[in-house]
Amino acid sequence: MTQPTKPRRAQILDSASRLFSERGYHATSMRDLAGDLGMQGGSLYAHISGKEELLIEIVNVASRQFDEALFTLRDTDLPADAKLREAMHRHIRVVADNMDSATVFFHEWKHLSPEAYARVTGWRDSIDDFYRELITRGVQEGTFRTDLDPRMTAYLVLSAVNWAYTWYRPGGPLTPRDVADSFADMLLGGLKADGLESGA
Repeated sequence: MTQPTKPRRAQILDSASRLFSERGYHATSMRDLAGDLGMQGGSLYAHISGKEELLIEIVNVASRQFDEALFTLRDTDLPADAKLREAMHRHIRVVADNMDSATVFFHEWKHLSPEAYARVTGWRDSIDDFYRELITRGVQEGTFRTDLDPRMTAYLVLSAVNWAYTWYRPGGPLTPRDVADSFADMLLGGLKADGLESGA
C-alpha cells in the first residue's frame, strides 16, 4: 500500500532534523534544505520564516515527547526502583524512535536565541527534578541508600540515558529495553539499600 504523503511542513521538519543532525545547525543552509526537499530556495520562505523557526519547533516537539513519556509515570503505583527502571526505558525509547530530532535536541539547542534557550533550560530543570523526585522517594521508602545525593544521582542517570543518541543504532542487536535494563542493573546495584536485591 502506498504511504500517504506527509504535509509539506512535516517534510520540511523531517529534512531539517536529519540535516541538522548530520551536519550541524550552522553548517546547514536554507539552500541545503531546499535542495534536500527538491524545492527552489526561495520557496521555503512560503512555509517558514527561517532556520531558527525549524530548530525551535524540533526542540519543542522533542521536549513534548519526553514529557509525555516520563511525567505520566508520576502517578503510577510502582516502587521507586521499578519506576526508575521504567523511566530509563521510556527515555531511551524516545531517543531511539527519534534519533535525528534527539540529536538536534541534545546537541544543537545551544544555538537557540535567548528566549528559546531559556525555555529549554527550564525544561531541562523539570526533567532533573523528575529524576530527583524518583531518587528521593526511593530513599524515603527505604529502597535506596539513605546516603545518596538525589541531585548527583539524577545527573548520573541522565548522563546515561541522554547520551544514548551518540552511540545507539536502531535495528541493532540491543533494543531500548535491553539498554535501559542494562543501565538500570548497573546503577541500581549501587543505589539499593543494604539487603535489597538489585534486579527488576
